Amino acid sequence: MAYTRMHAIKATIGKSIKYICDPEKTDGFRLVSTFSCSMESADFEFRSALSKTGRKNENLAYHVIQSFSPGEVSAEEAHRIGTELAERFLKGDYSYVVATHTDKGHCHNHLIFCAADNILHRKYNECTRNYYALRRISDELCKEHDLSVIPFSRNKGKSYLEWKALREGNSWKEKLRQDIDSAIKESDTYEDFLTVLRKKGYEVKGDGLSEDAHKYISFRAPGYRRFVRGSKRSLGEKYTREEIIRRIREREKAADIKPKTIRPHSQDILKRTATRSMLIDTSIDKFKKSPGLKHWADIQNLKTAAASYAEAGNLTELKEKIERKSGEGSVIRSELISIGKELKDLKEIRYYLQQYKDNAPFKQQYNNSRDKEKYYMNHEEELALFDGAKNKLREYGIKPNISELKQVSLDIENLERKESELEMKYDSVKKEAADLKQKYKNITEYLGLDKSGVIAEQSRKALSR
Repeated sequence: MAYTRMHAIKATIGKSIKYICDPEKTDGFRLVSTFSCSMESADFEFRSALSKTGRKNENLAYHVIQSFSPGEVSAEEAHRIGTELAERFLKGDYSYVVATHTDKGHCHNHLIFCAADNILHRKYNECTRNYYALRRISDELCKEHDLSVIPFSRNKGKSYLEWKALREGNSWKEKLRQDIDSAIKESDTYEDFLTVLRKKGYEVKGDGLSEDAHKYISFRAPGYRRFVRGSKRSLGEKYTREEIIRRIREREKAADIKPKTIRPHSQDILKRTATRSMLIDTSIDKFKKSPGLKHWADIQNLKTAAASYAEAGNLTELKEKIERKSGEGSVIRSELISIGKELKDLKEIRYYLQQYKDNAPFKQQYNNSRDKEKYYMNHEEELALFDGAKNKLREYGIKPNISELKQVSLDIENLERKESELEMKYDSVKKEAADLKQKYKNITEYLGLDKSGVIAEQSRKALSR
């Protein structure tokens, strides 16, 4: 599980980068990675990119923190995730520094990226949509690395102490919510709910329904001194007195549903389930308490399983199709990873060729200057950027050549086009594989397999009818 947050840097790029690259926190710089800049010259390089934007707002860079649960990930894996996050989120358009700290009992990444991109010299758009894109990428990476993910919620954020307590598994508010949810499931009436909750050891006040009743229902957990209100602000919108009563009544209605009188909201749920071609889970309470509704669901499940079987042909053939599609997806995914790495290198090469070109006149003037010391003092930044670009290109084994800049840009454009086409193909193959797996799951879950892995003859006849 990774917790992410981001804030703007308005004045101290150099100090911020120096802080995150602290050798005592990063195992002697081993857990530091850069793109289109270096630890030593990032301040100069960021300011050089910012000078080309033509915009004069305060934000010079952005600082992202990605924090993992204690013991969930090694320092090396955390650093890999941090660099992958930077690559996917920034797409090679912004210079950045990634550093992984190991000094706090849990691994956490620091990502600082320039507020101006290196290609079109535009400022980064700081908005909620982009932040959620960052968080989504972080969650995807956690799933890919078999780490837990923070579930999405539309409720207002928690305080830091609540978030920390929840992460450590001892949030008393979260425990209260769980107990309220459990009590609702066990109750047929509001009075039953109050009885169940009090049996769990909770004190409840403000539970009256008269006009002069308290505005809020309140709960006090066993062993706690304070009551907590059942309000949107304290527990969330699902835990107000009115919402608790509504949830109990909805549960009551669901238990009494007949096949011909399914309410609109229930029809929508069942329709969405059928659209996804998934079996309906008839083990939940509302089906157990309503034979009519369960009979309807059993028929729907038979139709779904029969349709899956008709499209599949046979399970052996279906398994082969799944394997072929999964293999095809793996090949495309590997190619995408390879293209991503190549694009990253090319974009960095383009950045340094451009930097070399922009600052070459200063180097020439320095070489021709009669008072080199004075010229250096006046143009230290430009000369440092020129030398940094020259050295970085040499690391790639490239002799600096300004005339190659156009060709590198063309190669990037072609690779990005190929990457886009492959991504569309990968999404299509992944969807086809998921559909085939769902069909296989529908058949095996509904009918089961015999010891040899073949559907029993009576089951095949049931599907064929």
